[in-house]
Amino acid sequence: FSTSFYSALALLILACPCALVISTPVAIVSALGRASAAGVLVKGGAHLEQAAAIRAVAFDKTGTLTEGRPELAAVETFVGTADDLLALAASLEQGSEHPLARAIVRAAAERTLTTRPVEDFEALTGLGARGLVGGELVTIGDPRLFEGELPAAVTASLEGLRSVGQTAVVVLRDGRPAGLIGIADTVRPEAAEAVSELRRLGIAPIVLLTGDNATTAAALAAQIGIDDVRASLLPQDKSAAVGELGPGLAMVGDGVNDAPALAAASVGIAMGGAGSDTAIEVADLAIMGDDPRKVAGLIGLARWTKAIVRQNIAFSLGTKLLAGVILAAGALPLWGAVVADVGASLIVVGNGLRLVRGRPGGALRGV
Repeated sequence: FSTSFYSALALLILACPCALVISTPVAIVSALGRASAAGVLVKGGAHLEQAAAIRAVAFDKTGTLTEGRPELAAVETFVGTADDLLALAASLEQGSEHPLARAIVRAAAERTLTTRPVEDFEALTGLGARGLVGGELVTIGDPRLFEGELPAAVTASLEGLRSVGQTAVVVLRDGRPAGLIGIADTVRPEAAEAVSELRRLGIAPIVLLTGDNATTAAALAAQIGIDDVRASLLPQDKSAAVGELGPGLAMVGDGVNDAPALAAASVGIAMGGAGSDTAIEVADLAIMGDDPRKVAGLIGLARWTKAIVRQNIAFSLGTKLLAGVILAAGALPLWGAVVADVGASLIVVGNGLRLVRGRPGGALRGV
């Protein structure tokens, strides 16, 4: 009876799944803490697990791969002076949060130009805006908004601005072209390295999704090493492109226009520092430092976390199985069962805590 009783107690101890139960949570929590310390806010362990399965990444351009602070680069007028055109455009754009609109308003303020109130304002999502300024109907926006309506001379001027990497904005007064505004943004110095790190992790394809024209987008993509460029996209077009790219896609964006694509992607990543509240709310993760290199770091961390979870599960089950075989052979004392149970729990906890300060090996080294 004594031998059977002690064997039953040992079996009861071995049947306690402590190590198995804590093998996953301790790794996930450690990884979430590591990500937070690195400036990446992950909205739950499920999103971290999804990040481990990412096979492709799509980037927005403005505010994501660029600084998100476009500056006025050129003003070409067809009617009136450059200051008049800029003041008119700033009057219409003064309530907008779009980076291009802010660049126009900021340039007008720097030149101490006077803006006027707007009546009957209408935002044309992804294309521009229109409204009454001083009794005149003013329309400003992407050239696509006026496709087929612009004279050949205006189209030629547009291509000239685009050829030097500027985003061209058209301004109309009472339906007639008043001028063009060229706006340029600076590429983030980390963008090329971010793309390189993603390629090192085997991420393919890496896609640029932008509402900008193809010429400007292609120039930026060539500068940072992206081959797949999809330009002149409206918000719904970006969402459709994400659907075409299929599961396992991470979408990285920062603006209101990126929200549908962020929601449609397997993992939505918002650039939190320069990003809009809507983008951050919709996204599954937010990069608070606006460093695109952290996308590769996050994917590497997620993959490392998945590997450690598998190690913990395999070790906890293997330890129990081995101890059970020894117990069945009558060679496992009661203290051995305790050591197997508690020891396995301590080991999986220690293995999971490596995610807090450790470094992965192999393909994930440097994350």
